[in-house]
Amino acid sequence: MFLGGVRGKVADPQSYRPATGTIPTSPGVYKFRDENGRVIYVGKAKNLRQRLNNYFQNPADLHPRTRTMVFTGASVEWTVVGSEVEALQLEYTWIKKFDPRFNVMYRDDKTYPMLAVSTGEKIPRAFFYRGPRRKNVRYFGPYSHAWAVRESLELLTRVFPMRTCTKAVYNRHELQGRPCLLGHIDKCSAPCIGRVSPAEHREIVNQVVSFLSGNTAPVRRRVEKEMREAAEELNFERAAHLRDDLAAIDKLTEQQSIVLTDGTDADLVAFATDELEAAVQIFQVRDGRVRGQRGWVVQKAGDQASSEAPGEGEEDPALPALMQNFLVQFYGDAAERAEEERKEDERQIKRRGVDHISRAGSSTKASAIPRQLLLQAPPQQPAETRQLLEELRGGPVEFRVPQRGDKRALLETVEKNAQEALRQHKLRRVGDLTARSAALNDIQDALGMDNPPLRIECTDISHLQGTDVVASLVVFEDGAPRKSDYRRYRIKEAAGGGKSDDVASIAEVTRRRFLRYHEDKSDVPDAEEFDGSSFAEEVAARAPGQAPKDSSGGGDAPGGEGGAAVVEEMSTDNKRFAYPPNLFIVDGGAPQVAAAKEVLEELGITDVALAGLAKRLEELWVPGEEDPVILPRNSQGLFLLQRIRDEAHRFAITYHRQKRSKRMRRSALDDIPGLGPARRSELVKHFGSIKKLKAASVDEIAEVKGVGPKLAEKVHDSLAARGE
Repeated sequence: MFLGGVRGKVADPQSYRPATGTIPTSPGVYKFRDENGRVIYVGKAKNLRQRLNNYFQNPADLHPRTRTMVFTGASVEWTVVGSEVEALQLEYTWIKKFDPRFNVMYRDDKTYPMLAVSTGEKIPRAFFYRGPRRKNVRYFGPYSHAWAVRESLELLTRVFPMRTCTKAVYNRHELQGRPCLLGHIDKCSAPCIGRVSPAEHREIVNQVVSFLSGNTAPVRRRVEKEMREAAEELNFERAAHLRDDLAAIDKLTEQQSIVLTDGTDADLVAFATDELEAAVQIFQVRDGRVRGQRGWVVQKAGDQASSEAPGEGEEDPALPALMQNFLVQFYGDAAERAEEERKEDERQIKRRGVDHISRAGSSTKASAIPRQLLLQAPPQQPAETRQLLEELRGGPVEFRVPQRGDKRALLETVEKNAQEALRQHKLRRVGDLTARSAALNDIQDALGMDNPPLRIECTDISHLQGTDVVASLVVFEDGAPRKSDYRRYRIKEAAGGGKSDDVASIAEVTRRRFLRYHEDKSDVPDAEEFDGSSFAEEVAARAPGQAPKDSSGGGDAPGGEGGAAVVEEMSTDNKRFAYPPNLFIVDGGAPQVAAAKEVLEELGITDVALAGLAKRLEELWVPGEEDPVILPRNSQGLFLLQRIRDEAHRFAITYHRQKRSKRMRRSALDDIPGLGPARRSELVKHFGSIKKLKAASVDEIAEVKGVGPKLAEKVHDSLAARGE
């Protein structure tokens, strides 16, 4: 292994270009970093010298995105590895670790509706779901439309009467002691009232999971047998009911029509590309049936970038590189998810104290990565890619490019889906990109900035009569929200006593945001110091299942809107900001802008533009100017600024409501040490109110389930001391 590189301060490729003779000709992985030391691109090469020299040719011959990358970079460094397979592994690891802005990253758009089964609950339920995947939940789909999920759920409950209600509905009917409508019409086995035991309901759930995983024949045979027996016994009403169940099974099975008659387990992958972007579609076929379909649209970069769009009927030269990149990323993540689900299943089995569980449709590496991959084109390095996937799968993997027959016909369908996805994406994005570019140019002209503000941050204050004072910080990049960088603040110095100073709050948030500005800007996250170890030794030294430490650090990340992680500023291990802002906006007029300017001058920050957007007349206030800047009412720049300000306002209000709701839900029992949520619930349920609990004696309190004499005495003394 060898680590090398050169660093320069000017974003000019020739200023940091390494001498040709210093670059090895061995296989390896290289990283481009910007002037702040952050990794902006990770790539691999069979020959490092040949690959890196391509980046430092005449800029006019480079693809626009590649040209932007090399001019953004300030250094390049490389690591020599022993083989091309090791290069693939190291590239994939670094892409996940650094999340470089110029790399092709396949991220699920999380828009496909799915049918979910919460197998991790004591009483599992089936429900419609759309969003990021969670632990202890089995997903089936995706479906093309939401109504298709609900129709399938309606048909399933005819045959498998499992729970579909929410937790609140379940708890309400459990307290009432009577089932809901679905329980009355036999579309739910009513575990809430004990009509079936949790074990019996779990068996129904296992049958549902098995059926949705494709094991339909046993269910059909069982229903047919019961229907014939009911008819022989002259129980025609039950026979008719079973006949309708059989029709429901047939309808569900028809939705998964056989596309490959030989019962093949395979994934079909196809691309549609132009000079800037690529759309990929994957069809997952199990037992000859299409079980799922997913798609992404990504920007081409690095090896995948091209200067011209492929002609009609011509294959994109970047297709092999795109195919290889997708296979490594997608199946690498799939194998990791399958391993996590397997470990979770083992923990559930141990927790339930059983020896076995139905493994029908269970997630394993072998099921996540099928043996056969039907591809539009072979990957760039087929032997190395196949070896990597075989290691992930723990078994053989076969690459095929179908030329005729059913498999070729199905692959053509996948290609058509990819072409249609790319076309629709371009139609949706063309207007959006034009409007956002015009908006950024309008803001640049209005504020007299040298360049368009590619990264804009905005803060807002929210409170109710001086109580629960909080602030928000939202981030927009290229005119679009970047929710992973959102921040929430609890105002400390400028709040209290039933009043709040908005100007002082703005100053406090600005100081806390930019206090580590110079440190974050100059710090090199996760800068590797080469110690002579190989990549294989690095992987072996890592604890099993332990992911590499993220370059941005940890952080408390409660779930935000749209599934985005939102960092709480009060945590001690905050996630660093990836890049400094070009423009910082405060919600307010001249006083708020002046307060923020004073803080920036105090911290010695001069390279961040500052402005304030007042709500009254939508005026744009600039530091040091007596009169505001008035943007035209139909200006795209004004529309973007309003959207950013409104997003900051919405985010602040959401956080304020959470804080207020949490405070209003507190009771006299919350501050008693040793009294957890379960015991507090038992006390309130037993006595009915805090007032009756206060009037109770120590012996009466000790009669409550889970409350001993010492804890009862502590509760009694605490309530008596508070005078509640």
